[in-house]
Amino acid sequence: MQKKRLYLSIIFLLSCLATLKAGELFRFTTKYMILSVNDKGYIESLKSKSGKEYIPEKHMPAFVNLYQNDRLIHPEAASYDESEAEMILSYPNGSVAKVRIDRKEEYLRMELLSVSPANGVDNVVWGPYNTTISKTLGEIISVVRDDEFAIGIMALDDNTTSGLPCNGDMYQSSYIIHSPDPKKYPLPDSLQEGQRFRIGGDGNNDIAFYSHPEDYYRFILGNGATLEPEFGTSIALHARDRSLPQTILYPHFNDFPAIKAPRHLIVDTIPVDYVGSSIAFYGCPDDKGLKVIEQIVLNEGLPYVTRDGIWVKDPASFRTDIAWWGAHDSLLSYASQLGIKAIQDEGLGEYYVNPADRWAGKKVTLNGQKVDISEYTRQLNMEGIAYGLHTLTEFVQPHSSDVQPIPNPGLCTVLRTRIERSVNARDTLICVADTSYLNEHGGWDDNGTNVLRLGKELITYKGVTTRKPYILTGVKRGAYKTEATSHMAGEELVKLQINCYHGFIPGIRLQDEYADFYAKWLIDGGMNYIDFDGYESFTYQGHGQYSFKRFMRRMFDSFELLGGGYLRVMGSCVFEGNWHYMSVCNIGGGNHMFNPVTNKWGIEGKDFRYALRSNYFPCTFGIQNFNPEWTVQVIENLQSKAIAWDATYMLGLSEAAVEKCPRKYELFKAFRTWEDARIANVFPASLKEEMQKEENKYHLERLNDKTWKMYRVNAAGKFIKPVILKAK
Repeated sequence: MQKKRLYLSIIFLLSCLATLKAGELFRFTTKYMILSVNDKGYIESLKSKSGKEYIPEKHMPAFVNLYQNDRLIHPEAASYDESEAEMILSYPNGSVAKVRIDRKEEYLRMELLSVSPANGVDNVVWGPYNTTISKTLGEIISVVRDDEFAIGIMALDDNTTSGLPCNGDMYQSSYIIHSPDPKKYPLPDSLQEGQRFRIGGDGNNDIAFYSHPEDYYRFILGNGATLEPEFGTSIALHARDRSLPQTILYPHFNDFPAIKAPRHLIVDTIPVDYVGSSIAFYGCPDDKGLKVIEQIVLNEGLPYVTRDGIWVKDPASFRTDIAWWGAHDSLLSYASQLGIKAIQDEGLGEYYVNPADRWAGKKVTLNGQKVDISEYTRQLNMEGIAYGLHTLTEFVQPHSSDVQPIPNPGLCTVLRTRIERSVNARDTLICVADTSYLNEHGGWDDNGTNVLRLGKELITYKGVTTRKPYILTGVKRGAYKTEATSHMAGEELVKLQINCYHGFIPGIRLQDEYADFYAKWLIDGGMNYIDFDGYESFTYQGHGQYSFKRFMRRMFDSFELLGGGYLRVMGSCVFEGNWHYMSVCNIGGGNHMFNPVTNKWGIEGKDFRYALRSNYFPCTFGIQNFNPEWTVQVIENLQSKAIAWDATYMLGLSEAAVEKCPRKYELFKAFRTWEDARIANVFPASLKEEMQKEENKYHLERLNDKTWKMYRVNAAGKFIKPVILKAK
């Protein structure tokens, strides 16, 4: 009897041990959070140090997912080797992933060491990590926030990019219904949280993108964070094996109603895969979020751009710039009076890369003479003023030396096939091996431009017959001033990617040369400011955010090697791929962004305010063109609201506009008073919040170099309720 009892006791203990092992938790602690992963490979808990749980019940996320043929593969078992700091995850397809986890003070560093055997896995996904937070979506850099806590993941290598894998790794911009404050902005009965709407318009101008003034219409710029109305939000990053062939529908990210069916694109492969993909996983009080990210950036050697020793994501670095038009005689004087240290020369027009004519004849008009840009920037640099030009990034014009008279073989391609029969220089009857999507016209905007490269010759055409023999129709030989020549049967025929301006795009490898080109162009011109309009040109190759990162890293590295220092980058939009490198995003302008007379946000301004601030990036008023009819109060409205919202903008100036203003010195003085106070960082967060209110207007006076007095301005224009502000 006693032996039987002993035997049963042993069985019971063994079963208990088995139960404990089956429910084993691996805990990882940082300064602000405790993350627990179970032995099935799922995050069972994510708690703040106060004990609040942020993993939604019944929606535990997998620690790492594999991805194959548009399908997530979830882990089924996990173990952790404390001595090696490695987690081993097993999957139902037979793959085993090994992940190193390093505990840092404020975050967890995770790196994928291997996936073996790969068994056809084409992506590795960090997440989607489900959370109960739902107030603020940082869809660009994969962070979600509420008034108490922030949870985020940040890619530590260039091939790890935002969100789940998708066509071209570019999310489709849209509106979703999401109220930032349900009490202040309640949803009407006709709408529900999470509903998605197309962005509207035809895409021919900035305004066409932005069409909903209501605050609960949230313009979405990425897929790094996703609203999940059932429980909160999710965040994700992924890394792709880019050595594997893929055919995508391009573009995925534009969703204008006027766009017809997307085009197929056979993406060029490159030797980059997901092994070595690494992320930082953090959870912290929301008011610590930006500091934690800065620490990640510094610790992990991510791009860390500073201005006067201050990180460009720190609101203490935010400044107003000048957008300039016309003759330059008064520009330096205006900038000095205003205290502005960065100038974007809009009056010289858009700049396109052209290796054979890198300055495109652009010169500065000074005292009635045409002056080289490098000479003018030398004068500005002596005064500590950054100067730059408005570029169209990677859009290649048809007259570029990379197009004519001999097309660069590195131009971006859509597909590759072969000709079936030999042709001479005059033949227009060209037989191709297959149709290979050749009947799809133009680019994403269906602009009707179809260009083929056959050797060193460019050919335009209209279509291809659908039965054998496959014959091109509407053929024109020797297009774009290239030479029509004879070609042998079997020669490769390449369809080139066309951009929305009827030009071309560099392929992912030629793009490296463009990055070097821009770096040398900046150095030779003495410029330390650049406006990358047309940032979407990086999406045409089909490599999404990786393309952005590859170009920006290469350009910044080359710029530094050539002796460059701080480079102020502005651009047409903020993506996960350029977030680290950009200082400002002063796109758009006028009342569509912000009206300084009424203190009202425009639709585009509202959309970018929510999107950029949610991702720790300065929102913008765009270009605010100086109006000779402005009063001093309008300037004070513009400056006070920019400070209140931590917004940047460009003050649009020209001699013609400024010299028409009888109060120009008063306006300049008022502007400078606010700008100097902003630089002195005299506005506490609580005061900024009060200053954000639309109805509040202010007047600021300088008492001395470190002290200012700010008044409220009432409806009658009287100065009331003065507050003394002092520099720290």
